[in-house]
Amino acid sequence: MFRLYSGKIWLIALVISAGCSSQNKEVPVVGFVDAFEDATISQARDGFTAALAKNGFSEKDKSVQVIYRNAQGDIPTLTQIVNYFISEKVDLMATCTTLSTITALQRSKEIPVFMMVSPVPERMKVTDAAGKEPKNLYGVAEDLAYIDTSFSFIPQLIKPKGATLVVGMIYNQSEPQSVDAVQRIKTLATQLNVRVEALPLNSSADAQLVTQSLLNKNIDAFFANPDNSVFASFETILKNCNQKGVPIFTSESGLVKRGALVAFGADIYQWGYQAGEQAAQFLKSGNSDNLKWEMVKKRVRVYNPQVASKYKIVIPAGFEAIN
Repeated sequence: MFRLYSGKIWLIALVISAGCSSQNKEVPVVGFVDAFEDATISQARDGFTAALAKNGFSEKDKSVQVIYRNAQGDIPTLTQIVNYFISEKVDLMATCTTLSTITALQRSKEIPVFMMVSPVPERMKVTDAAGKEPKNLYGVAEDLAYIDTSFSFIPQLIKPKGATLVVGMIYNQSEPQSVDAVQRIKTLATQLNVRVEALPLNSSADAQLVTQSLLNKNIDAFFANPDNSVFASFETILKNCNQKGVPIFTSESGLVKRGALVAFGADIYQWGYQAGEQAAQFLKSGNSDNLKWEMVKKRVRVYNPQVASKYKIVIPAGFEAIN
């Protein structure tokens, strides 16, 4: 995963970037950090910058400077990126996915952090002993309640091979929202008379072996939960599931375009757009007096018609086809 800004290359990048330091800036400066490279997650950045542009902050007309960095899944690099943003005295940090948000909050208590593709503060475990979130946390978060709806589609659309419907999952043990999601789904599965087979992994590099182990348990369907390692290794998961004839359900709409069957969940582009609108409000006013973090406003029900055809599954009304 770690392909960019390592060792001397990272130091050279910092030196080059320092040549256009934002400390004597005439336009607002945004530090945008992605925790890893992923086609679905990148939609959040597109939405964020689109919202800024609509509100008068565009790199094209030089009314804002966006310093973009991607940690490529490497935690030390992620920390270096956030530290660099702090040294550059950016006006705000835009953080995409949980690890980026947590790292930014750990390193700075002053610079406003506008999160996206991140869970609520409690699930990120960034609240204090009194249950209060950091004062510099803004942006848009998501809770796990919507996962219940996503998972409930499985027994509606899939017939079990045996007496009980078996659904497989993989999850990264280091991601709090992923561990919470697995526990929530197991509770729901009991109510739906579904058995869940869930295997942990340490990183996306383990996805091939772990997915194959899961498929050997004769699962009827795979559920791709909100987990950064699942996002990063989705093509590997998909390839193995396709070989075994196992459809993938998910709570993340972006994965449907990449080969999952159906999803009910946040539109990643709109998630970023919503965070970008809030960031633009901050840049316009110069303060955060009327701002606080928000829940995702737009969720969608989508399905992949080619996948539905492949598995001969009839999708109920209310779902939008996505290719």
